[in-house]
Amino acid sequence: MARTAKAEKEQNVPQKGNAAKEMDSEEKKIFISEADQYLFSQGTHYDIYKKLGAHPSVEDGVKGYFFGVWAPNAAQVHVVGSFNDWKEDAAPMKKLGPIGIWGLFLPGVKEGEMYKFLITASDGRKLYKADPFANYAEYRPGTASVTTDLSGFDWKDEKWMEQRDQKDMRKEPLAIYECHIGSFMKHPDGTEEGFYNYRQFADRIVEYLKEMKFTHIELMGIAEHPFDGSWGYQVTGYYAPTSRYGTPKDFMYLVNALHKAGIGVILDWVPAHFATDAHGLGQFDGQCIYEHPDPRLGEHPDWGTKIFNYGKYEVKNFLIANVLYWLREFHVDGIRVDAVASMLYLDYGKQDGQWVPNKYGGNKNLEAIEFFRHMNSVVRGTYPGFMTIAEESTAWPNVSGEVGDEGLGFTFKWNMGWMHDFCEYMKLDPIYRKGDHYGMTFAMSYNESEKYILPLSHDEVVHLKCSMVNKMPGYQVDKYANLRTGYAYMFGHAGKKLLFMGQEFGQEREWSEARELDWFLLAEKNNAGMKEYVKELLKIYRRYPAMYELDDSWAGFEWMNADDADNSVFSFVRKSSAGTNNVLFVLNMTPVKRDGYRVPVPKKKKYKLLLNSDEERFGGWGNPLPVEVNAEKVPCNQQKYSITLDLPPYGAALYLF
Repeated sequence: MARTAKAEKEQNVPQKGNAAKEMDSEEKKIFISEADQYLFSQGTHYDIYKKLGAHPSVEDGVKGYFFGVWAPNAAQVHVVGSFNDWKEDAAPMKKLGPIGIWGLFLPGVKEGEMYKFLITASDGRKLYKADPFANYAEYRPGTASVTTDLSGFDWKDEKWMEQRDQKDMRKEPLAIYECHIGSFMKHPDGTEEGFYNYRQFADRIVEYLKEMKFTHIELMGIAEHPFDGSWGYQVTGYYAPTSRYGTPKDFMYLVNALHKAGIGVILDWVPAHFATDAHGLGQFDGQCIYEHPDPRLGEHPDWGTKIFNYGKYEVKNFLIANVLYWLREFHVDGIRVDAVASMLYLDYGKQDGQWVPNKYGGNKNLEAIEFFRHMNSVVRGTYPGFMTIAEESTAWPNVSGEVGDEGLGFTFKWNMGWMHDFCEYMKLDPIYRKGDHYGMTFAMSYNESEKYILPLSHDEVVHLKCSMVNKMPGYQVDKYANLRTGYAYMFGHAGKKLLFMGQEFGQEREWSEARELDWFLLAEKNNAGMKEYVKELLKIYRRYPAMYELDDSWAGFEWMNADDADNSVFSFVRKSSAGTNNVLFVLNMTPVKRDGYRVPVPKKKKYKLLLNSDEERFGGWGNPLPVEVNAEKVPCNQQKYSITLDLPPYGAALYLF
């Protein structure tokens, strides 16, 4: 009996004979496997973008494209496109499994073909939808997806990528140039839109950023979006670099060129909401699969957009895989996550009756919290050199804290409080600044609570807020002097730096996505001087570790005098971990020259002039500062030593010691 049972058991063991080989061959033809479907349903298929969408494939020796789409409530799905004359019934897809993924291989389909998914809803409606995983889209106002092939680009950024993975950006210089490609500079070809494509833009922006010494560029509006006026914040194609500026490989060229020049690339990323356009994600298969079906949880009433359903595994997978897609396929170095506060709070921008409390009765979005922790654990855990940056405008704790310590896991958080206090102070007539003196010092009181970036972004120079220079009080020459001193304060303050394009040369008009920056202003003394001044600040910032390596610690910052409200003068020191090449900042925020002004200093050393904002080459009046000054043993404001300076009006003085 034992031998018979053993024989029967052996008969049931699969043998690697011809039948098994045939089975393996069949399995190799399966583009989307049961394992793929299972992982997607669990929210952990981080390569799902290689399966869903449209991908070059070969079956039985014939080249074509495999199409995959998630539409769990659809009665039927067809692929319609330029390759089948958009005939509704020409290419029916097959439902591959219980979670609602549909697939179809179409032989003969080539790169560059337009297509959509024709979804027959359970109630019989026919919906023409763009592919949520499409890598390329038709030029607006067209809304079709376009077949493309991401493979084969000749990357030349190996050195950059290796160095990136070894860096802790919290201890590195990070000076970001926020940029909107379509309005940075217009093409002189006379076309109405005048867009440079990604390759042409690369030739211009690389040269400019190298000259100015920015470390990174943050690109607005790269994911495909239908409306220019949304600036890219109402997305329809999360996996498609916008066709406004060229093809996906053109975008690869841009990233590659920036990396070869030593410049990092950060993308604006918008997981908080998506556009309601008919071809987009909303009610994708006739029902709400990407957004929450309850409008109190699934809609932003102020923005007219849909909110992702963060409690659904497939939706979380869609978003997390999207970050990995930009990271892996396009080599981007970070994402700036838009509108994080709107995700964390269920009642954000909503009135009573427009939102639903969580299971504990509170206003925290527990599913969004879990999503952020999941995303940052996967992305930053796998790629520690990759940055995730939160635009978060509230006092939510531990946004940049580690996930294991109840943090959200972001690398950095935008310091919106600093930005608000800075702009409000700088707008004041100097006679009133002493009344708001501590508004400028307040941010240091909570600086250690997060890893901060100080943002002067596009949001501060639109919607009648004025450009940065026109926020400043006084005559034109005063405005520029004010802003030069304000920028010195920003670059000296703890935290990484971000400037929106045009702010570096004193753009006077508010930003509009419809026109290029006012480059003609560089013919003016004030603007050319401002550009030279910001370049000098960036040079100093990157050269001296005291300016950036201890941004989140009092070990890197010390007030010399934070309390001179009567004179509206601020003085502080940025300190290096080595204790050498520290930088003293002295800032006069009034139009009054301060002769013989005594500045407390921490050491009896020789202080060497690094920067005088009032130099004529910067557009200043030319008031001199001593090139070197020796500290005296004259106590001042709790320091044993001090120096005296004749501070220029609206002047910033930086000294190295």
